[in-house]
Amino acid sequence: MFDSIHVQIGMTLAVLVVGFMFIKGDEPEKVAGGFYMLISLAGVFTEEIRDGPLWGRMALDGLQLAVFVGLVVHSRRGWLVWASAFQALIVTGHVLVAANLRPPLGAFAAMNNVSNYAVLVAMAVGTFWAWQDRRAAAMSSGGKL
Repeated sequence: MFDSIHVQIGMTLAVLVVGFMFIKGDEPEKVAGGFYMLISLAGVFTEEIRDGPLWGRMALDGLQLAVFVGLVVHSRRGWLVWASAFQALIVTGHVLVAANLRPPLGAFAAMNNVSNYAVLVAMAVGTFWAWQDRRAAAMSSGGKL
């Protein structure tokens, strides 16, 4: 589960970003952050064979992509488009492995990890923008935060 340092660092970063989303974000940020954390924890607890397709993780990543795309349609936030694009890269990597196109597993792992960090960056930046937009609206109306 949490036996390697990169998993511990990734989960710590995810917890910090999702915590920021819950504290400073609006409803789309909270839904996306909560679902991201739920999928991340479910992915950590799925045990699979390492030499073939990761069917459980592929299903979880596909479900996360579907939620991100659904949020794009309903909330029209720019950061969700970026998060969806990076999540689509992850799902595409799973499809390549499942289709037995034999991509180098090191390249698949690197692409998967970089895309996961890019999703976290998109979520953090999007939450920051939503928070700043809300502050600017409150300041222009003369109200308090």
